Amino acid sequence: MTRANLASPARTRQAGKHVGRALATATAVIALAGCEDKNTFVAPPPPKVDVATPVQRAVTRYVEATGNTAPIKSVDLVARVQGFLQSIDYQDGTFVKQGTQLFTIEPETYKLKLEQAQAAEAGAQATLKQAEADFKRQTELVQRQAVSQSTLDTSTSNRENAQASLQQAQVNTRLAEVNYGYTKVTAPFDGIVSAHLVSIGELVGVSSPTQLATIVALDPIWVNFTVNEQDVLRIRAEAARRGLTVADLRQLPVQVGLQTETGYPHEGHLDYVSPTLSTSTGTLAVRGVIPNDKRVLLPGYFVRVRVPFTQEKEALLVPDTALGSDQGGRYLLVVNNDNVVEQRKVQIGPTDNGLRVIESGLKPDDRVVIAGLLRVIPGQKIDPQVTKIDQSQASTK
Repeated sequence: MTRANLASPARTRQAGKHVGRALATATAVIALAGCEDKNTFVAPPPPKVDVATPVQRAVTRYVEATGNTAPIKSVDLVARVQGFLQSIDYQDGTFVKQGTQLFTIEPETYKLKLEQAQAAEAGAQATLKQAEADFKRQTELVQRQAVSQSTLDTSTSNRENAQASLQQAQVNTRLAEVNYGYTKVTAPFDGIVSAHLVSIGELVGVSSPTQLATIVALDPIWVNFTVNEQDVLRIRAEAARRGLTVADLRQLPVQVGLQTETGYPHEGHLDYVSPTLSTSTGTLAVRGVIPNDKRVLLPGYFVRVRVPFTQEKEALLVPDTALGSDQGGRYLLVVNNDNVVEQRKVQIGPTDNGLRVIESGLKPDDRVVIAGLLRVIPGQKIDPQVTKIDQSQASTK
């Protein structure tokens, strides 16, 4: 009995330990269960993304190219007679009107030659007058049989020789007048004269014409450029559709802008279209003529050129920033009726007032993602924030 009582407390302590462990385990399980309920995953809301329908408006289609300016008139002023340069009658680089005297080449010698020719012409006229009087008198005498026919024949020959001599004298006078006129070099048209290439007192026109300076006309001015074969075919197809002739095409406006200018502030019209394409470049040479009264355009400038050839009344436009690109080409992100993003392949056209023309792949009522393209992917659901495409900051190009 005594041994049994002594062992009882030990068993009691052992059993208590097992009960405590069980309670601790149960408590831990309950705690973990409570934590799992509190950390349940909740999906984030769809991202807010700006979307807008494309702008729909009339768009003018242009053929764009790079060209260069060239003067419509450029002439080297040369000495056409021999002599010493007597004077330079203009300031280098100034604008002169047609007929303005620019150089004088020793006129005295040629003036004397002119006077000599005029004197010889006067003598020939007197000789002819005398020969005609003799011919008339001999004709009357032959009619009265007072002289022989041979005398009349001699008088007739003298008259004809006198007529020939007068004609020769008149030609010599005219040549002398022309040479005397060459001693004064004048501007053949309105333009700017370059710096003189000879000095006063220099002998010019000795063995060949001596270049004195160059005069260039700047108003109007030519713009030469080329059009590729694809654009040529488009223009011809549009001209055929509208019933335009070659003369009508020459009335198409040509708009020009310098590299430092915004837009195309200079406007003229087509002046020439080559009848054939270049086989080496596959392009057609075209020329426009541009008014240049303020002389902003100088020969040799590289300029931006565009020629409007048709107008589309209901073109669709989006900002360039809305376009993406991959190996398949350009695309737009479009939101469907379930607010899910779709990738739409599109064909793009030119820019118009800062917006890009979409040729195909887009409908007027499509909602296009115009901002935050990096935050959305195709197949993702979004919260579309409908807005309008801002055109106020679109710059004319």
